[in-house]
Amino acid sequence: MSLVTALIYRRRHRVLGRLVQEALALYGMEVPAAAEIGPGLKVFHRGFGTVLHPYTTLGADVTLYNGVTLGRADPWVAQQDSAMERIVVEDGACLCAGAKVVCKQGVLTIGRGTIVGANAVLTTSTGPGEIWAGAPARRVGTRTTPHTPEAAAST
Repeated sequence: MSLVTALIYRRRHRVLGRLVQEALALYGMEVPAAAEIGPGLKVFHRGFGTVLHPYTTLGADVTLYNGVTLGRADPWVAQQDSAMERIVVEDGACLCAGAKVVCKQGVLTIGRGTIVGANAVLTTSTGPGEIWAGAPARRVGTRTTPHTPEAAAST
């Protein structure tokens, strides 16, 4: 486990939480204590520039590259007035460098094993095992063997 990943998992520590948040800020990362992070998170390139919204849920074995942003599509609206509920990144998904995931209303879900390409701007939910790219992002393919914890165990 990398230092950055270890810090992310310790950001809710009762005593050291604030210090951990400041250490993450030195890496240019914003991972609020309210964000839910599943086991097996992988963060590459120390996650420089990565920002997660407090209403984010990352499943198991999610991969984040540097510059990933998960947030609201309506930042000019007060949080309590926003129609955005949550961003859910399911197990085994991969968000490549510079990917932006912005939710305007409801719950935006990135399906299990889905890849969001570099610098993509994703504004809609995806299905499992899909590949999305572009700005705005569109589905450009499907993974032949989606990465899931079960698939990795069977190989």
